[in-house]
Amino acid sequence: MKILDKYLLKTFLITFTTVFVILFFIFILQVVWLFISELAGKDLDFILIIKFLLFKMPSIVPLVLPLSVVLSSIMTFGGLAENYEFAAMKSAGISLQRAMKSIIVFIIFLSIIAFFFANNVIPYAEYKFINFRRNIAQVKPAMAIAEGQFSEVGNYTIKVDKKTGENGNILNGITIHKKSNNGDGNTTIIKAKNGELISNKSSNILKMVLFNGNYYEDIVPKKFEERNKVPFAKAYFKKDIINIDLTKMNQSEVDEGEISNTNTMLNVNELKYTLDSLNTNFKKDIQSFTENIYQRSGVNGILMFKNDNVNSNLYKGSLLSNVEESKKSEILRLASSTIENTNFSIDSSIIEMREKQKNINNHWIALYDKYVIAFACLLMFFIGAPLGSIIRKGGLGLPIVFAVGIFIIFHFINTFGKKVAQENGIPPLLGTWMASIILTPLAILLTYRATNDIGGMINIDSILTPINNLFVKLFKKYKDYV
Repeated sequence: MKILDKYLLKTFLITFTTVFVILFFIFILQVVWLFISELAGKDLDFILIIKFLLFKMPSIVPLVLPLSVVLSSIMTFGGLAENYEFAAMKSAGISLQRAMKSIIVFIIFLSIIAFFFANNVIPYAEYKFINFRRNIAQVKPAMAIAEGQFSEVGNYTIKVDKKTGENGNILNGITIHKKSNNGDGNTTIIKAKNGELISNKSSNILKMVLFNGNYYEDIVPKKFEERNKVPFAKAYFKKDIINIDLTKMNQSEVDEGEISNTNTMLNVNELKYTLDSLNTNFKKDIQSFTENIYQRSGVNGILMFKNDNVNSNLYKGSLLSNVEESKKSEILRLASSTIENTNFSIDSSIIEMREKQKNINNHWIALYDKYVIAFACLLMFFIGAPLGSIIRKGGLGLPIVFAVGIFIIFHFINTFGKKVAQENGIPPLLGTWMASIILTPLAILLTYRATNDIGGMINIDSILTPINNLFVKLFKKYKDYV
């Protein structure tokens, strides 16, 4: 490797590493902010918090990597152009393409690493992250209940005055509000002097054993005028056991879709296998639903009745022409009920089929995403490097503005395309690659202008001069006409 290649590659690597570490730290802070409710006030030790963040870190790389590439490219090549190092290279007969050669090789290598990272590391980390959140309440059941405040756990809202014991599973001063299943609010209150939390790693059930307490339950009378009396029932117990389902608590709203759809935890081969199974089952469901509706509607019997030569005369005119008047209303009611049931079945099946199609689309998006991450590194470099040589500005000022602007455009189009593809508005292939398709011409244009020493993004005079000449001609014609 020549001295120039070493110098350029070293300059780029130092900038890229610095930018990547800083941006990665910023995005980690964002993760902490998003999951602060799961980390704060839950008696989690430092090791569990570190594990929580380590399992989430790999999923941040697809966001940080393209932004780091475009920002470091603009800073590196902008600094070289600002210090007239490119001018010195060109005077020595070294073109921009030759100067970019060593860095292009590194970016290609980085793209390959990004693909393998997205295909192997991210799915494994996502699997570990989701299961870690699922099991953390079972490993440390006391984390589900904060001391001195009400904590919502399953169908209960629980407050304890103090927690003791090695794992904080011994509770004192317990107040529990039980949610009503019929929507009447918290009609049952349980108070106990002390209690104990018991859990099992293999179960989603958290057992709470209460000692020396009382039940208070509001009784809602059927007669509205008696409700103002607010009657209630009270019962005393020495020992009581409450089983709390932790399933809903372990499924945070942030990753609700990801937990129900395991597409982010699969690599390319697993996604292809899963997609093949999903598509096969989807086609079978459509065929089964079609045959079911066809049989329920009675169309087959009507067609047989219509094609029967013996009964062909009976088919002429109304189907009810030969039916007694007393039975016509009953037949019409039955037909109306059948139509309503069939319409309800069709609407329900449409919703079900849409959800299944959405699941298939999510798997296609997860598959294409692994390739998009690799291509995004190349795309951002061929946008950032020529842009830096054109604007001739290094440092952290103007390059950050351009880099953040380009990344926001890329991220917005990418997110928009995925959402539309997820809802089956466009094919998943187009939705996932939409941002890359739109920004690729920009990369080609910038590279062309930079390699041909065409300064500036757009020549304003080339746009304003034809418009000015047009207005001059129109003004002369109007003047001559008047």
